[in-house]
Amino acid sequence: MRPMRLDMAGFTVFRDETTVDFTDADFFALIGPTGSGKSTVLDAICFALYGTVPRWGGTRGLANALAPSATEARVRLVFESGGARYVATRVVRRDGRGNVKTANAGLQLMPANFDVTKLDTGLSPEDLGEVVAGTPAEMEQAVLEAVGLPYEQFTSCVVLPQGQFADFLHAKPATRQQILVNLLGLGVYEDVQKRATARAAQAEARLDAVDQVLAGLTGVDDEALAEADARVDRMTELAAAVTAAVPELAAARAAAREAAAALTALDDELSVLTGVRAPGGVAEVALAVTTARADAEAAATGVSLAEEREEKLRGELAGAGDESALRMLLRAYDDRDRLTGEAETVRATVTAANDEHAAAVAALAAARADAERAEAELEAAFRAHEEAKATDLAVSLRVHLHPGAACPVCEQPVAEVPAVPADSAVAAATAAGKAARAATKAAQAVVQQRDAAARDLERLLVQARARQEQLDARLAELAGQLSGAAEPAVLRRELAEHARLRRALEEAATAVRAGRDAARQARAGVDAAEERLRAAWRGFDTTRDGLARFGPPATDRDDVAAAWAALTGWAATEADRRRADRAGRAAVVAEAEAAADVVQRSIAGIFAAADVPVADDPVRAATVAVERAEADRRRLRERREQAGTLREQRAGHEREAQVARALAGHLRANNFERWLLAEALDLLVDGASGILRELSGGQYELVHDKGEFFVVDHHDAGLRRGVRTLSGGETFQASLALALALSEQLAGMSTTAASLESIVLDEGFGTLDAATLDTVAATLENLAARGDRMVGVVTHVPALAERIPVRFEVRKDARSARVERTGR
Repeated sequence: MRPMRLDMAGFTVFRDETTVDFTDADFFALIGPTGSGKSTVLDAICFALYGTVPRWGGTRGLANALAPSATEARVRLVFESGGARYVATRVVRRDGRGNVKTANAGLQLMPANFDVTKLDTGLSPEDLGEVVAGTPAEMEQAVLEAVGLPYEQFTSCVVLPQGQFADFLHAKPATRQQILVNLLGLGVYEDVQKRATARAAQAEARLDAVDQVLAGLTGVDDEALAEADARVDRMTELAAAVTAAVPELAAARAAAREAAAALTALDDELSVLTGVRAPGGVAEVALAVTTARADAEAAATGVSLAEEREEKLRGELAGAGDESALRMLLRAYDDRDRLTGEAETVRATVTAANDEHAAAVAALAAARADAERAEAELEAAFRAHEEAKATDLAVSLRVHLHPGAACPVCEQPVAEVPAVPADSAVAAATAAGKAARAATKAAQAVVQQRDAAARDLERLLVQARARQEQLDARLAELAGQLSGAAEPAVLRRELAEHARLRRALEEAATAVRAGRDAARQARAGVDAAEERLRAAWRGFDTTRDGLARFGPPATDRDDVAAAWAALTGWAATEADRRRADRAGRAAVVAEAEAAADVVQRSIAGIFAAADVPVADDPVRAATVAVERAEADRRRLRERREQAGTLREQRAGHEREAQVARALAGHLRANNFERWLLAEALDLLVDGASGILRELSGGQYELVHDKGEFFVVDHHDAGLRRGVRTLSGGETFQASLALALALSEQLAGMSTTAASLESIVLDEGFGTLDAATLDTVAATLENLAARGDRMVGVVTHVPALAERIPVRFEVRKDARSARVERTGR
């Protein structure tokens, strides 16, 4: 498989339409920063062919194909394989519920010399060539036939993705052997063995079938043929005799049918006439109508009387006065009595509150006077305290004075120094001040207490006076309302009369409703009785119409019972007359049927003589007998010819089965296929070992034993060890050696379409030192220089990329990745 052109749109990081043209890129590199989308180009190739990508983890990762926020991804790959050119297309879409599914997948075989650049002109899918697969289900087998490799082997031998470069190196022997079987086309020998076995089984089955058919082909000798000719002659004579007798039988049967039809018609008339009977209860229908109408009139009269009584009571109730006014007057009398008592209580409360308030005001005045006296005493104590302090200060100044000295206060000479008192008056003044201050606080507290009590009593007095005013106003209003009103006893008697009239009115209204219900029921009874009468007449008319062909008498429409009586009497008379005619018609039928039976027995005797069963249609039975005899003779002749042909076929089937069994026996042991596999593996390991020696600077060689790979370490005295013991860089060298050997050697040995026309290596070169990298680059250059293989490298190592002539640089911005070709 060799890629030619890759188109992507909406695929992972390639949101915008992107094309990668590999047409003349025999040796190329995909370069770009990490995460730019280099490996995605290889993912698109795998996805176009197989519908999945190694790093997606199978088909469940299909949503990974869509670019962020995209609803559709398209990938189209044009590739060559085995000399033919194909185009593989896959389209993935996200539906309204967020599910991602493959909307379209197809593989087409393109015409020879198709110009790939025409794909940019908007060709329709029909212009791309023959459709090899048109659904995702058909793609798997179609791609396998075109490429020659299943998905797992394609990603191990052609496109080696990141993390799977060493898959072929570390694969189990059975897996590796299956890869080689596919590459070399060795499965053809197994197919030959299976087909030979199948052909032998088919030939033996056909042989058994021929034997079974021959065993069933008995009674085909000359004697059987002579007997068949004689039976044809007998059946021909039978047909001639039946043809002559059938007209007489037809005439006899026609006469019998006519007589039977006349008798059946007479019996039908008798059945109709004897079935005429008046329905039960028809005499009571008219009476029921009369009774129902009388009941309806009586109910209507009762309703009228009940309505008159209701109107009378309604008038009396309206003339009895306003019930609500009476009730309001009674409530006013009750309110007056209740409020009068409450007013007397409130007046007493106002008087008491007024007295208490006056006493509280007097007490408050006395307390305020006491407080004023206490404040005056406090002021006098304060002045005495100040005077005592001044005296003490003057005394303190006298201690150092002497007559003739200057006074420290007025600076005048002192003529005489007063005597110094023995005790200070400040302490006594302070004690007196404290006592006066305590008395003042106590007096103020009494004032506040009596002031609060006076305000509370004043508030209660105001509330009581307001309530007294409200009660007086309400009592005055009630006195005006009750002025001229009747006494309460009279008012109660008038309310009792109102209640009596209302009850009587309700009873009358109930009677009206009951009467109306009875009237409606009576009218319904009239309608039902009249409907039964109409139904009785409809039943009579239906019966009489059914007798119209017999000419029934005229009908009196006034009495349905009389009409039914007249009709049933007439029907009985008509039935008696027809019973008298029936015996003669029955005799005619019996005579006609006897004549037909004589002819029928004559024909039956003809069939019995020919040993053929008789049927309802003698002519057809005779004709069928002739045709069957001739058909039996034709089948006998065909069976004689078939037996000869089968004997010839049997000999051919027997020879074919012997040859197929012999071929299957020779190939059953698979010795030839195992020998070819061993040779292929030897060549592969030899080629890979030589490449590995170059890559490792002569340190390693590759060998195999019973399908397992080992390396020989010449730097460690030729130690042989498993390939899984190699370091990361050493594993890369060994894997690359195997991949290159597969591309160089096994492709030339393959006999099928599984030709390894390209190899693409995805990363892994960053683990190599400069010398090893140079060796790898030289090896890839030599492989590409041969011109029969496309060699691709995905790398971010500049030293390797610079040595590759064609480079596809992958860049990525905030919206989409893009690919630009650089180099030659």
